[in-house]
Amino acid sequence: MAGDDVLGGGDAEQETEFERARIAHELISAVRGTPPSEVPDALGHACISLLPAASGLSVSVLGDGSDMGVVLCASDSVAARLAEIQYTLGEGPCMEAVRLHAPVFATDLTRPPATRRWPLFAMQAAKAGAEAAFSLPLAGAGNSLGTLDLYRERAGSLSGDHIRTALLVADAVTLAVIALDHASPHPEGVVTWLAGAEADREEVHQATGMIMVRLGVSAEEALLRLRARAFAQGRTSTQVARDIIDRVMDLGDD
Repeated sequence: MAGDDVLGGGDAEQETEFERARIAHELISAVRGTPPSEVPDALGHACISLLPAASGLSVSVLGDGSDMGVVLCASDSVAARLAEIQYTLGEGPCMEAVRLHAPVFATDLTRPPATRRWPLFAMQAAKAGAEAAFSLPLAGAGNSLGTLDLYRERAGSLSGDHIRTALLVADAVTLAVIALDHASPHPEGVVTWLAGAEADREEVHQATGMIMVRLGVSAEEALLRLRARAFAQGRTSTQVARDIIDRVMDLGDD
């Protein structure tokens, strides 16, 4: 993991478990009883309150075998934009965190190695107002379900204590959603707020399929073309996908 070492000590394990329980309790309490449509904002606000060292954050999930993420919540417009930029470009810390199944930290997006590693993302992130980004995978059964992505307005690393807390928050986000789903008295479950976000991802898949048929290209090339158009227009992949589905846009001339 790139970044500061996570601090330990004689009672570190017991302290970590106590902190893990506290974080999980705060996240569950923040969204329990909240109307489904308001759960994303509640979760985002709860997470950022636990991570004051970050300027903002977002939580994204991935579909099975998909490299397209769904932004479940974002604490502000910059965090939301950073997530969309990465899924539009197909590069950035969150993409690598998923691929590596490990945290990926970029403490300065304005200079190497970040500008060499992710040239397009680093440039766009700086324009959006972020000089540092930190991505932590949401661990599932043998794979990454998504990421917890933090950003800072100014370049710089996180302290060991802040890294430890961020790792525990990443663990708790998944556990909290599962716990709420199981505890819901309603058949549809508390996490029905995921449906809207899931629809966004389905729109990208649908548009990719339309491009495949229209241009006779592979799924990978179709997705790359969609992303390229989104990047060229300064829009998100989801926005471009909706235009393709509504037949407002035709990539046949690309």
